[in-house]
Amino acid sequence: MDHVAIMKKSWNLLPKLVSGEKKIESRWYSTRHLPWGRIKNGDRVFFKNSGEPVMVEATVEKVLEFKNLNQNKVKLLLSDYGKDDGIEQIDVATYFELFKDKKYCVLIFVNDVKMVKPFGINKNGYGAMSAWITVPNINLIRQ
Repeated sequence: MDHVAIMKKSWNLLPKLVSGEKKIESRWYSTRHLPWGRIKNGDRVFFKNSGEPVMVEATVEKVLEFKNLNQNKVKLLLSDYGKDDGIEQIDVATYFELFKDKKYCVLIFVNDVKMVKPFGINKNGYGAMSAWITVPNINLIRQ
């Protein structure tokens, strides 16, 4: 499977992925959403900032899924995985405030991260606000 992870540009995470500072992509949800249950080792993830073309590709090395989260579990996850998720120690409290009431977390460990020739995607049918898209092959939505 191929996946497109759409990132908030203001969080400046794509450069951290490319540099290796960010080794995990995390997704936090109140209810289950993609990629929950649909991503596995060996899948490819294409990363893009919202409103921009795809610019980075990575391979999934490992996936961890956590459910029934509470504030203590969120704190523990941020403590254990925040650094590899590209979160600076000084920003952990800010991210805790964002995620403290989430019930689900998917941690996607990536490797073989590389820049790719930028390309657009067609999000028709996936919802204009989709932050994650899963397809059998990226060429189905590549523009």
